Amino acid sequence: AIIAQNMISGADTFTLLAIPFFILAGELMNSGGLSRRIIDFAIACVGHIRGGLGIVAIMAAIIMASISGSAAADTAALAAILIPMMAKAGYNVPRSAGLIASGGIIAPVIPPSMAFIVFGVAANVSITQLFMAGIVPGLLMGLSLVATWLFVVRKDNITPLPKTTAKERVTATARAGWALGMPVIILGGIKAG
Repeated sequence: AIIAQNMISGADTFTLLAIPFFILAGELMNSGGLSRRIIDFAIACVGHIRGGLGIVAIMAAIIMASISGSAAADTAALAAILIPMMAKAGYNVPRSAGLIASGGIIAPVIPPSMAFIVFGVAANVSITQLFMAGIVPGLLMGLSLVATWLFVVRKDNITPLPKTTAKERVTATARAGWALGMPVIILGGIKAG
């Protein structure tokens, strides 16, 4: 009876409620079309660069990681949309899948990370400080992926997407506004208590 009681009391913490809510946020994002809006925003920003769809995948992985914190959900959503686009544009499909999988690894580092929540509860460490400490390493992971991707695709014969106009960029940014604002809302809410 003592073992069962200790197991239940160990998991009986208010902070762990954040995990199902972040999963819910990720599912709502995917079903509501926010994933597609994030990808359209990234295409408007960097799609015209040589190897731009790879940079789009990394950029979208960073933005989606800052919303849901779930690596598997983010990677699945990106792969479903971007792999066919990349194959159609002439990218190497296994390399593209590897890039999207590598981008998914950013999710456990960028807040709101479910791993940080579990670690914070188990080790009695401030989750807010863990979240703040994960921002820079997560962004550096994304930048290193971009640099590696640009090095790898430099010899490939890939036609970049046409450059978007300023009006199209503004429209894509406006459509992705809620998705881009969610990390600010989440982190601002956590920092504000």
